[in-house]
Amino acid sequence: MSYTFDLLLRQLLGLKFELTTDPVRFAQSQSLKFVYGKQAVGDYPFFRAVDLLFEREISRQELKAFDFEGIKAFFPVYDRNAMLPFDPFAASFYLVSRYEEYLPFSPDHHGRFEASSSCLHNLGLLQKPVVNHWSRALARALKSRFPQLIFNFPSYSFLPTYDIDAAWAYLHKGLYRSLGAYARDLINGDYTEIKTRTAVLRKNLPDPFDTFALQLSLQSKYKLHPVYFILFAEYGLNDKNISVRNPAFQKLIKQLGDYAEVGIHPSYGSFHNKQKLRSEVKALSEVLNRDVTHSRQHYLRMSLPATYHHLIDLDITDDYTMGYASQPGFRAGIANSFLFYDLDHDLITPLKIHPVTLMDGTLRDYLKLDENQALATAFSLCDEVKAVGGTFVTLWHNETLSNQKRWKDWVAVYEKIIQYALQEGVAK
Repeated sequence: MSYTFDLLLRQLLGLKFELTTDPVRFAQSQSLKFVYGKQAVGDYPFFRAVDLLFEREISRQELKAFDFEGIKAFFPVYDRNAMLPFDPFAASFYLVSRYEEYLPFSPDHHGRFEASSSCLHNLGLLQKPVVNHWSRALARALKSRFPQLIFNFPSYSFLPTYDIDAAWAYLHKGLYRSLGAYARDLINGDYTEIKTRTAVLRKNLPDPFDTFALQLSLQSKYKLHPVYFILFAEYGLNDKNISVRNPAFQKLIKQLGDYAEVGIHPSYGSFHNKQKLRSEVKALSEVLNRDVTHSRQHYLRMSLPATYHHLIDLDITDDYTMGYASQPGFRAGIANSFLFYDLDHDLITPLKIHPVTLMDGTLRDYLKLDENQALATAFSLCDEVKAVGGTFVTLWHNETLSNQKRWKDWVAVYEKIIQYALQEGVAK
């Protein structure tokens, strides 16, 4: 309850508040007051509570959704004295704590909780930051009883982020990987790829994934402050970046660290292996010569609460994994950062979660959108974030900015998204 009230009242509405269960203290207080519980008290504003925030066990909840102010809400209450027809605190906690991800579900082939399993997707709400909207409904209800209340809503901002899964397409792969790639291309009869690889290795063509100069120019042009996530791990089936011992790769990481925040992109192989994750964080920290405190899971692959337990144990303070690969939108129903609540131990943790709104691969690979459709989707989501004073977080890859193959013409798409995101807002 303390966590949820802090999120809605302080973080989203800018109010100072105090909780009490002492009726005498409540009656004697000269502050503006409202009641949250099972029954009204006197003529004080009353928000009827469902059981969720008073429970200790994690159990399947019955979500009865109904239309509310043009969107939907759940955890309805049936009390004519209640200020709202649902419990906004319980509903918000259910989403932000990711309660449903602690319940049994059918994972996808990467072991992930999929968008199609989420209540927000099934209710058609995944592209709406409903927690923000519910907090504004709460504000209006309070304002109707306390006209003197002044709210301090959060301000909109834009945060571009990049995942570096493979810094180069052809360069710095080492002899055996390059020979293996040539053999594969020969078997497939892909002579165009052989020709391109040879030209890049002979320095006659630039490596298509080497788009870092372009990124830097965009950052300078639009005064952006991005966060980079580096896959810095030993080679594996789903971990195919450059060798962590490669001098060119280490030099690139240091250069990125000179003008941007750099975090770890925990490898696919470290998913259930905290020792492997620890070694990756340590190795990246040594290259940067500073602590690594930001993280985003490779493939957006996480398992609650284990993944976040591992990050907290390794002194990671900020995680940017909260999003779906297959769908854009608001996995936790909120457009602002928030602290991870550990449902297993009923604890507020220091790990700050930054929800991802939009990923390049979601638009192109999962949804199969063309450039115009991608822009329409991005602009619509950005509008949702702007309307509630959230942070519009994009996830892009250096490969996407190659402007080649399946990403042809997508540099223009990305720059238009940046331009739109910066209208009526500032880069975070």
